[in-house]
Amino acid sequence: MELRLSGVGHSYAGREVLRGVDLEVPEGQIVCIVGPSGCGKSTLLRMMGGLEVPAEGEVLQVGHSPEGCLNPLTFIFQDFALLPWRSVAGNVSLVLEDHPIARAERREMVADVLARTRLTEFVDALPRQLSGGMKQRVAIARALVVRPAVMLMDEPLSALDSQTRELLMDDLVNLWVRQPFTAVYVTHNLAEAVRLGHRIVVLSRRPGEVREVIQLDKPLAERGYGDAELEAQQKHLWDLMRAEAAAADAELVGG
Repeated sequence: MELRLSGVGHSYAGREVLRGVDLEVPEGQIVCIVGPSGCGKSTLLRMMGGLEVPAEGEVLQVGHSPEGCLNPLTFIFQDFALLPWRSVAGNVSLVLEDHPIARAERREMVADVLARTRLTEFVDALPRQLSGGMKQRVAIARALVVRPAVMLMDEPLSALDSQTRELLMDDLVNLWVRQPFTAVYVTHNLAEAVRLGHRIVVLSRRPGEVREVIQLDKPLAERGYGDAELEAQQKHLWDLMRAEAAAADAELVGG
């Protein structure tokens, strides 16, 4: 399944946030969305997930969900959203409990996704016993276990330190290489965008409009820290955004 946005616009309390956004999220690709603060990135993601309805335009789901899909659209947030009294396995299995799945099959699904996210040895650990990076791995496992058509990721690594962020990016790349998934990834971090994105959508400052869509053809598995090609793309992104980012920050400070 892929997502297609056509002419999407939105306002809050008379203030225009998004304007005329046309966007495609192809199946099997990670599409990163970047732009200045307040340009509507998270609002756009919520519209893709059906949490908000655009004032203008439409968001379409095109094609079929993957086999065994229990939830076509699944969110991953920066704050992990784990239940502190449930173990790693308990947090992951939570999203399966409203589905008519036999207990044995549910255990197998949880075991499979914990193995894919390298969490098997932490199956009985509580969130308070985990690092921030491990907590986010649990959140990723919880999203993957429902076999979503599209994962909607809102600044998933922004609360982590730089070393942990690098490790989690490696984890996401390895997950995608083993079993490609479709995702929309909102971030302020341009290094994350060029490391993970097949496409990078650059939004203007508010009201957010699509300024440019950059296609990165280098395979994810061949990208890494210190890659000159990625650093050049990152510089290009910053050149596109620098002036508008400064203006957006001034607007936010001014209220």
